[in-house]
Amino acid sequence: MPRHTNSAQLALFEPSARALHGAPKTEKAAKKPEKVPSYLKDHRKRLRSRFLIGGAEPFPDYELLELILFRMHRNGDVKPTARLLIDTFGDLNSVLAAPIERLQEVKGIGPETAFDLKLIEAVSHRMTQTKVLKREVISSWNALLEYCRASMAHRDTEQFRIFFLDRKNVLIADEMQAKGTVDHVPVYPREIIKRAFALNASALILVHNHPSGDPTPSQADITMTQDIVAACDAVGIAVHDHLIIGKSREVSFKSEGYL
Repeated sequence: MPRHTNSAQLALFEPSARALHGAPKTEKAAKKPEKVPSYLKDHRKRLRSRFLIGGAEPFPDYELLELILFRMHRNGDVKPTARLLIDTFGDLNSVLAAPIERLQEVKGIGPETAFDLKLIEAVSHRMTQTKVLKREVISSWNALLEYCRASMAHRDTEQFRIFFLDRKNVLIADEMQAKGTVDHVPVYPREIIKRAFALNASALILVHNHPSGDPTPSQADITMTQDIVAACDAVGIAVHDHLIIGKSREVSFKSEGYL
């Protein structure tokens, strides 16, 4: 008669799962986010509260940069980075106007932060441009100057822009004609006239910046302007003005008697 073995006896001969495979592995604990020191939390809260109560006017440039960097760096102390940006480029406008490659040379500024800073610059320029585009230039002259200052005053290379106007002096297009080095930008009257015809423009305002900060016209600026005016006169296009944008002021060729 076969001998029956109960389950308890069988268990004596079966290797346990623990013996074959070892103790069950516990799941690796998820990495906890880095804890932000309380003094940094309090500092961020204070800056935000000051901004919400009093706006941006009382803030020095580095503190506005801190507020911007808070959005990009959720943890850590961004004050040293903000101060380093100001020390490197001079002021907030110059930080935003800096080439993306130069921004990334600053300690604490990676590709994503540099991109976000350039995006803020682009949005601010678009906002000031909206105040003048498709509007009559004479009635919005101060807004036009504000736009020129915001978009060109703090660049470290020369940029030449043209505002194309229709018969009613409404700004129909704002285009960059050329970029250059720190002290030269190539400008070709034939290309300017060709573009004016394409836009059906009747008049122009020329604008370029001086990265040195001094908007005093050079002899090259005067000669270039005379060449453009002569070429435009020949085809019935008026040149209303040539503005040179410096760091803290601008020069109007018309006001100074060059036109």
